[in-house]
Amino acid sequence: MSAFVDHAQIEVHSGKGGAGCVSFRREKYVPRGGPDGGDGGRGGDVVFRASTHHRTLLDYRYQTAFHAGNGRPGSGNNRHGKNGRHVMIPVPRGTLIINAETQEIIADLMEHGQSITVVTGGRGGKGNAHFKTATHQTPRFAQPGEAGQTMKLDLELKLIADVGLVGFPNAGKSTLVSTVSNARPKIADYPFTTLIPNLGVVKRASDREFVIADIPGIIEGSHDGKGLGDQFLRHIERTAVILLLVDVSDMADPDPTTAVPLLMNELKKYKDSLELRITAVVATKIDAMTSDYTHRLETLRHQAEAAGLACFEISAVTQRNTEIVMQYLERIVCKTSAEDDADSIERA
Repeated sequence: MSAFVDHAQIEVHSGKGGAGCVSFRREKYVPRGGPDGGDGGRGGDVVFRASTHHRTLLDYRYQTAFHAGNGRPGSGNNRHGKNGRHVMIPVPRGTLIINAETQEIIADLMEHGQSITVVTGGRGGKGNAHFKTATHQTPRFAQPGEAGQTMKLDLELKLIADVGLVGFPNAGKSTLVSTVSNARPKIADYPFTTLIPNLGVVKRASDREFVIADIPGIIEGSHDGKGLGDQFLRHIERTAVILLLVDVSDMADPDPTTAVPLLMNELKKYKDSLELRITAVVATKIDAMTSDYTHRLETLRHQAEAAGLACFEISAVTQRNTEIVMQYLERIVCKTSAEDDADSIERA
């Protein structure tokens, strides 16, 4: 399995335009043939295209420079030089293309097949045939081709998912994803087993489906980059719905009664709008909770109610109540999608 890479820096170069040609027609019985130098070809462009066949930016950790082809020079008999070869760079959906020097966002490629030309090739030079005038019948000069463009780019991938699972390390996110979707993340009984985000497709009996993302464990201070939190938090920006998962088992750490406000605070400090996408609190590992700790569930219910959130209690291992959560997500994701479609129609 290849590593998940969500950031890369590359340099792109468009092609140089070909030079125009200085040439004069030489024909039998035509003592004073006129200029017939052709134009140079245009340099190649560098184009980015979003593709569902690419999941990470790993390739661009190793290949960091891309050069489009140069245009060929023109030739006699008004022959145009061949245009330079374009370079097409495929990237995963959700890739931001950023000018590394100015930090300007050039493109945000969200849809499969969406493309953008980042640097364009130089124009080919005009041949001497263009410069013939009534007073200057034999121009002995042509234009050189224009230089290509060079740009350093930051590529940043933000996963696109309908539902994001957020919680402290070992909260049961990976186990839930593995039981309700086609994803098979690494699962173990120690913290930080998930070091890369995992995406899974949840297929429903209604033929509907939605994408669920297991975001690696958040810790207090993640919004400031503590641990690897800020790198993981960027992937939540694309999700329409966020669930807060809280471990309520006997061995839970930190104290589950403090988890919800801490997680909400981390999301809000990273980006205000994330707090608005939280729709539910999910108490996990109830199969490993004894009667001595039932007060934790009561506290979570009160916290969720106070925040206007739904509250569920599940065991992903035994799949207890997981179907109820999936039914809830199916309803809310479909509702969110319908609202987004309505907004798009209204804007149009």
